[in-house]
Amino acid sequence: MKKLILLIVLLVGLLLIISAVQQYAPSIFQSGQLHFASSNNQPVKIVTEESVTIDIVKKYGPSVVTVSGTATQSNSNSDQNSPFGFGFSPFFNANPGGPGNSQPDQNQEQAIGSGFIVTSDGLVVTNKHVVTDTTMKYTVTTSDGKKYSVKNIYRDPLNDVALIKIDPSQNTSEKLNPLTLGDSSNLQVGQYVIAIGTALGDLKNTVTTGVVSGLGRGITAGSPYEGSVEQLNNVIQTDAAINPGNSGGPLFNSSGQVIGVNTAVSQNGQNIGFAIPINVIKDSVQNFQKNGQIKRPFLGVSYSLMSPDVAAMNNLPQGAYVQDVQQGSPADQAGLQSGDVIVKVDGKQITDNNTLADVITKAKIGQTITLTIYRDNNTQDIQATLEAAPQQ
Repeated sequence: MKKLILLIVLLVGLLLIISAVQQYAPSIFQSGQLHFASSNNQPVKIVTEESVTIDIVKKYGPSVVTVSGTATQSNSNSDQNSPFGFGFSPFFNANPGGPGNSQPDQNQEQAIGSGFIVTSDGLVVTNKHVVTDTTMKYTVTTSDGKKYSVKNIYRDPLNDVALIKIDPSQNTSEKLNPLTLGDSSNLQVGQYVIAIGTALGDLKNTVTTGVVSGLGRGITAGSPYEGSVEQLNNVIQTDAAINPGNSGGPLFNSSGQVIGVNTAVSQNGQNIGFAIPINVIKDSVQNFQKNGQIKRPFLGVSYSLMSPDVAAMNNLPQGAYVQDVQQGSPADQAGLQSGDVIVKVDGKQITDNNTLADVITKAKIGQTITLTIYRDNNTQDIQATLEAAPQQ
């Protein structure tokens, strides 16, 4: 009798276990699988790098523009030999034969770079080197072919940034949609990025993707043959392809925010491009909106930053080695000379992390600064009063 009761208990327990398995097993075994929505439910969107890119291009691509220039005089510049593709010559030949091999006739319009809309009333950001030729007549063209004559150009004296003003009323049927500017101080190496621009001056809204390859880079970019060499500090390195013509175009993060402005590409390596952090551009835009132009403090020297190793090799202190002093500038008035080494500004050492450009940028127009300089084996202090940088 006891055996029969035990057998019944075991059978009842087994039935309960089977019932529980039937009820809960489907959810257990399906937890690691993809769920496909039935026809009665809302569709499920699988988010991938591909879908992110497509969405950003569709939504924000129309706000990326092409900057063109019309020559008013003969120009034979070419940057094909420059160490960095710092934009490209205003007369880049996109046809077979390579850059700089042919020049268009005068008054022929040629696309020379990219830009993007930042305000609905017609403010466009691009690189200063894209619109550096003051003898040219510039035009902005949207991705759908609408053209706008450039009313004014405001060039940042300290950065490779220019603000172009166009008149939205030239095309009343089109609304200018500004892009959202992100925060470049929060960037991470490895972060996904998207570059859009007019590659080779002809291929509008060309899209390339990649990652942030490095941060805080310092490069010398430009063409020594055009006299447009410039030291760029704290730039973003990316492996997203930045071709000639992409200069001035936006570098997006995966949220569709602009986190950089495409600027240069190394011709001595593969997949090495550079972009100016968007926080620099935000500062330029705010400066313009406050003053009606971009006002920057100005000292008036060109210099090379010497590392401790270079300084030791030349028996000089670490600092900014003055290569040239602009005549009539605050530096000239203060008595600075070529060959001087600016060791400190207001008692703070000039280093890789605290460059002379960094110090001057943070100062104010009209401020008097104390420069500790090394000259003829002696250290001395001189004072200079900063002025507004000349408009370009």
